[in-house]
Amino acid sequence: DLWGPLVLCTFLATCLQSSADNQYEDGPEFAQVFVIVWIGAAIVTLNSKLLGGNLSFFQSVCVLGYCLTPIAVALLVCRVILLSTQTKIMFFLRLLTTIFGFSWSTYAAYIFLGDSQPAHRKPLAVYPIFLFFFIISWLVISHN
Repeated sequence: DLWGPLVLCTFLATCLQSSADNQYEDGPEFAQVFVIVWIGAAIVTLNSKLLGGNLSFFQSVCVLGYCLTPIAVALLVCRVILLSTQTKIMFFLRLLTTIFGFSWSTYAAYIFLGDSQPAHRKPLAVYPIFLFFFIISWLVISHN
């Protein structure tokens, strides 16, 4: 079932791409976000498989895709916050929202994918998951 992750990825790429209202702003393009999500999920999945994980390739990609939901919700909340006058408090609120979405996504992926790993290799499997969601969350906070 890769339709859900595809919809989430398309939503993220569309919202991040449309945030570049000014022609001089360097926001990510739709294809850049789309490729980061799918290639990143494939690399994290490949790492999981090489470490001895017992989930199939597509199961792992699907789980990573659905774990993007909290980051997508954080992006939506950040877009609503951007409608108001921007102050340091509003930036801090956007930062907290993004950190919460990042933490929730990482924890959810850890619960699903961490249990599929041998106990002595869990940290090696969780670190790329952390980096994957960190990069996407960084795009949300920096280009929104």
